[in-house]
Amino acid sequence: MPHFLSSASSHPLAAHGWDEGWAAEFAPYAEQGLLPGRVVRVDRGLCDVVTPAGTVRADTEFVVPHDPMKVVCTGDWVALDPEGADPRYVRTLLPRRTAFVRSTSSKRSEGQILAANVDHAVVAMSLAVELDLGRVERFLALAWESGAQPVVVLTKADLVPDPAALAYLVQDVETTAPGVAVLTVCAHDGEGVEELAALLGRGTTVLLGASGAGKSTLANALVGADVMDVRATRDLDGKGRHTTTTRNLLPLPGGGVLIDTPGLRGVGLWDAGSGVGQVFSEIEELARGCRFHDCAHESEPGCAVLAAVEDGELPVRRLESYRKLVRENQWIVAKSDARMRAGVRRDWKRRKAEGRAAGDAKRGRGPWQPAPPR
Repeated sequence: MPHFLSSASSHPLAAHGWDEGWAAEFAPYAEQGLLPGRVVRVDRGLCDVVTPAGTVRADTEFVVPHDPMKVVCTGDWVALDPEGADPRYVRTLLPRRTAFVRSTSSKRSEGQILAANVDHAVVAMSLAVELDLGRVERFLALAWESGAQPVVVLTKADLVPDPAALAYLVQDVETTAPGVAVLTVCAHDGEGVEELAALLGRGTTVLLGASGAGKSTLANALVGADVMDVRATRDLDGKGRHTTTTRNLLPLPGGGVLIDTPGLRGVGLWDAGSGVGQVFSEIEELARGCRFHDCAHESEPGCAVLAAVEDGELPVRRLESYRKLVRENQWIVAKSDARMRAGVRRDWKRRKAEGRAAGDAKRGRGPWQPAPPR
């Protein structure tokens, strides 16, 4: 038996997340003489893959699908050619356990995978600018939908020296993020970094946030080395300069790996209905008391959600944000479903045309020839 199937705990890729489950998934490919590996970075049809023999460069030509949701992504586990193959190819992707997906900024209804096989999603929000609670809710909806456990990290905590003011900010985010740990971190002096590292454990973590949120500085603090380029934010608006341009998988000193991502300008939902429900769990719970099961919480009589707003139990901002994300998610789902239906119709018409052409050929009649009169 190949050494990379004998014991997951002693496997050379154990620090990168290899376990008994991945060993079982890979077993059929091991019989074909292929090598297991995890994608560290993807760049223009090529990817860096960490393997038991070290990090190699491989071509993704054989795993380029028409579906953008199935493209090779940082965090994927793959089977690739063994040593000696030139060029070296990724032959297949192992089934993903989780995937962090957002909708693209284009008008086409497509999803974009940001990271695969993730256990924790760290949402970095800078305290150098006013907190955007709506953006936190968006990130959390996608994180919950991905299957990862979200964590909110308020970076640059040194810019809020008043403990009382900092506590109020944390409380605001905690109200926005039920069931989610909220930490404050100052990566420059290491404050809060050890606590965050302990919370993340030995799994795979994806680091998300806008440019200027301090992700690269936080990544360096977690890794314990200056592996990511860091630049100062603009004084005018606190925005960063996209120092990270690709998704990179970085080993952590205490075990596990970190996927650092470029700053995200847009955080569009992608079929995140259950994620939205989890972010707004208190509204979902209140809705069970509404008179009508399909209550839209707009002006219906007997609406428990509106009653909670009137009583001051539920903030108006929270309900408005919920409505907005529910509408947005319904729109993208309807749009993607319509696109799927259009694709099915195109396939059906193509098959019908091919069948007609085959029938004509069988009768010795070209496509330009009319059928004989009956």
